[in-house]
Amino acid sequence: MFGIIRPCRHRLSEGLATSWTAHLCGLCLALRDDHGQLARVATNYDGLIISVLVEAQSQRSGDWRRTAGPCPLRGMRTAPVAKGEGARLAAAVSLVLASAKVRDHIADRDGLLGRRPVAAAARRVAGSWDRRGASVGAGIGFDTAVLVDAVDRQTGIEALAGPGTPLLAVTEPTETATAAAFEHTAVLAGRPGNRAPLAEAGRLFGRLAHLLDAVQDLTADQRSGAWNLLTATGTSLAEARRLCDDAVHGVRLALREVEFTDARLAHVLLVHELPRSVDRAFGTPGHRCATPPVEGSHPPPGGPYGPPRQYPYGGPRHGDQYQNPHGDPYQNPYAPGGPGGGFPPPEPPRRRDWFTGCAIWTGLCCTCQLCCRDPYRDPWTGQPRQGWCRGDCDCDCCDACECCECSCECCQCVECCSGCN
Repeated sequence: MFGIIRPCRHRLSEGLATSWTAHLCGLCLALRDDHGQLARVATNYDGLIISVLVEAQSQRSGDWRRTAGPCPLRGMRTAPVAKGEGARLAAAVSLVLASAKVRDHIADRDGLLGRRPVAAAARRVAGSWDRRGASVGAGIGFDTAVLVDAVDRQTGIEALAGPGTPLLAVTEPTETATAAAFEHTAVLAGRPGNRAPLAEAGRLFGRLAHLLDAVQDLTADQRSGAWNLLTATGTSLAEARRLCDDAVHGVRLALREVEFTDARLAHVLLVHELPRSVDRAFGTPGHRCATPPVEGSHPPPGGPYGPPRQYPYGGPRHGDQYQNPHGDPYQNPYAPGGPGGGFPPPEPPRRRDWFTGCAIWTGLCCTCQLCCRDPYRDPWTGQPRQGWCRGDCDCDCCDACECCECSCECCQCVECCSGCN
């Protein structure tokens, strides 16, 4: 999956994490239902924002979710997933933009796409995605021609770009495409007054996505000699960072003009996570809500959690012995230094035989649980293991949302700011 907004679950409350997963799975299943199994590779983290925005503006009803079957990405569990026109719009937009990305890789002769037979097959797939996306988009009143036109113009603009070319002239097609997608969420939700601010938010989001993609690929493009926005226009990283910060601020201001029914998830993704995406792309540390210690001060006894807890019966502690209220010492096997080492003895690991373990490992591999599930159980010992592709957490467990800097009313709700309490 690709995209610039990848929220860590440590920064989402349980309710928001469930909702975020519902929209991600809803996008994936909408791609499958409307465009076939292969189209699911177009699932991306940014596309689900379209679905989130539609639901955030709409009046609540009882048919927003449906129960999906087991999936490796959910640890082979069922879950409620988003459905409806928002998920279908997100799928259509994601598919058309994914086809554009495929054609871009073909033009750059990246990897296997540099070989003619593979490139020819990829072109046929991209053309099919364009037609299917246009068909579904027409069914919900969205003309995907604006996306296709933006992709076509992007290629010509990049071919003419050189030192001194305005950076925003190159990002304009991407801005136009995302502005159209964001604006149509207001149409689907029946909020015509939201069209203008959402179009502005989408335009700035498209600019940000284009710039961050160029920043992340800069080193690899310089090494391989591939075309890069910053290198071609002679733009410095400092200038790119300034434009990214301006876009983040502009998205925040535009969303203040939008009338939402429930803005919590949309606010977290577009106001809190966008600055983190910029920090991640430029390699700068993220925000921390914790107050820094005053210079020259000393930490409180026992660390930040106060003085150490005393023995509940008031008796003195002597190594591996405690004294009860009557003064009679008794041996504590789990005291530090004692036979228990301070903890109860762990349960012995379950050891399966070689054949059973291999059979379970094969099942985990074939269902992608070794890659995607977090955690999965070791086939031989039963110990929890982290999925190979799940080590993308970029925050501390105590990292919280930026309530101390956000002045909007949404940040006053308990669910949004659960990490700060």
